[in-house]
Amino acid sequence: MNPATTLRILGIDPGLRVTGFGIIEQTGQHLVYVASGCIRSGDGELPQRLKVLLDGLQEVIAGYQPQCAAIEQVFVNVNPKSTLLLGQARGAAICAAVSSALPVAEYTALQVKQAVAGTGHANKDQVKAMVRRLLKLPGDPGADAADALACAICHAHGGQGYGGLGVGRRRRAGRLR
Repeated sequence: MNPATTLRILGIDPGLRVTGFGIIEQTGQHLVYVASGCIRSGDGELPQRLKVLLDGLQEVIAGYQPQCAAIEQVFVNVNPKSTLLLGQARGAAICAAVSSALPVAEYTALQVKQAVAGTGHANKDQVKAMVRRLLKLPGDPGADAADALACAICHAHGGQGYGGLGVGRRRRAGRLR
């Protein structure tokens, strides 16, 4: 990326009940907070709840005009039904981005935590605190918004945590390994 070029990134933390979103701008290595929040699908039938998420994210995209989207990948948890429902919410989020012609990058929770907190085993409070610090926020964002902002930060950092930046790699004969 050209140091003078500004990239607006939409981070998405998918969830069926609550989907978090966070928007940042990256100019070189400098990150600036733009907006964040949550889209709540409410109760009711699954198709209607997915439509609420799709419409809500399309509204965020139309309002803030990001140039790309970063979304957290679904992890398989103990309850297969919950995993499938989360996957459908994630699909609605991806469709919102793709239908708005945004390229979509996907990151594991481990990649996101490592990029933001320096360890893939960071807890939610550590991630929230680092998001606040990295974006110079006056207070902690809500949990879902913090996760979405963390996903956007991960994308800004190249999506591979500190490993992608050459930190912690061994040098051999003057080259990184």
